Amino acid sequence: MSEAELAVVGAGIVGLAVARELARRDAGRRVVVLEREDRVAAHQTGHNSGVAHAGIYYAPGSLKALLCVAGVRELAAYCEARGLAYERCGKLIVALERGELAALDELARRGAANGVPGLRRLDAAGVREIEPHAAGIAALHSPETAIVDFAAVARALAEDLRDTGGEIVTGARVHAVDVRAAGRRIVLHHSRGELAAGFAVFCAGAWSDRLAVLAGAGADPRIVPFRGAYMRLVDHRRELVRGLIYPVPDPRLPFLGVHLTRHLGGDVLIGPTALLAPGRSLSRTLRWPGTWRMARRWWRTGLTELHHALSPAALTRAAARYVPELEPGDAEPAWAGVRAQAVARDGRLVDDFAFSHTERALHVRNAPSPAGTAALAIARHVADEAERAL
Repeated sequence: MSEAELAVVGAGIVGLAVARELARRDAGRRVVVLEREDRVAAHQTGHNSGVAHAGIYYAPGSLKALLCVAGVRELAAYCEARGLAYERCGKLIVALERGELAALDELARRGAANGVPGLRRLDAAGVREIEPHAAGIAALHSPETAIVDFAAVARALAEDLRDTGGEIVTGARVHAVDVRAAGRRIVLHHSRGELAAGFAVFCAGAWSDRLAVLAGAGADPRIVPFRGAYMRLVDHRRELVRGLIYPVPDPRLPFLGVHLTRHLGGDVLIGPTALLAPGRSLSRTLRWPGTWRMARRWWRTGLTELHHALSPAALTRAAARYVPELEPGDAEPAWAGVRAQAVARDGRLVDDFAFSHTERALHVRNAPSPAGTAALAIARHVADEAERAL
């Protein structure tokens, strides 16, 4: 058995940011991160759109709004200090028809309330000025929205942690949690041994609900993993998109719809889809009552997502509503990732970041996008909570 003052479970960008923040606050602390995979940033951190969000979508006063707006400023400064690529390519949220204008107005209101800098409303001519190949009758332009390599940021955070004396143990899947009154310790049993700590923070993404239950928390909410697949524009069609082109999203859903996103390497992606992830987690997902209640409410959306997933041409046609010159042969399959989305027992998709406590532990129960953008601000929030509980 090894020992530490503080343990963090999960070496994605949020877990590493939390561990780094805890270590920086007290140089004498021993902070150990346990990661089930053989490397950091193996899951959501390394498989996402790469967009550093400005904070437009989120309800004013919510944790997502507060932590995203603060976090994106810190992320930009961190990338500059560490010499990491960070490109403010800007985003258009595009309305195609008059029925979407009220929702676009609401996004503008939210963005202004959240303090997002530089937002401006555009007409059709303004849309074409920013994105010459895009269609739309109006748009909201966010010049501060950027693209970044979140996996590279995570690796830099890991270096920072090691430089302060912290340790990252890979290949260490936590399978049991034991809170011992004697010695005021929490013991994490993992595939490489045991770690006893004074306090633990769980930042485990798709496994966060299972580990919370092992530590004594309730089962609600349950993580329901959604698989998101992307298409990639072929090289000679990349010039059709300069930055980021997004639809006006359904405000009732925490997903942003099919969009076109430029990456640092020059790729332009179309997607993502959003289907229940297959594999060993599917049976567990289907046993959760909230999954069926969610499906009954959103079955029409589910059929659309299924059509996009089964037909690359259909996914490309969805993007072509915003860039009409796109044709099915202009895109090819790229890659897929899994979003860990919390779903409540009543079928509600948990929209905000969610945290909970058990004895000698804090759990990040829901941290989908924009958690990568907000990671440094989330780390401060979590570290404050952890220190109050110590």
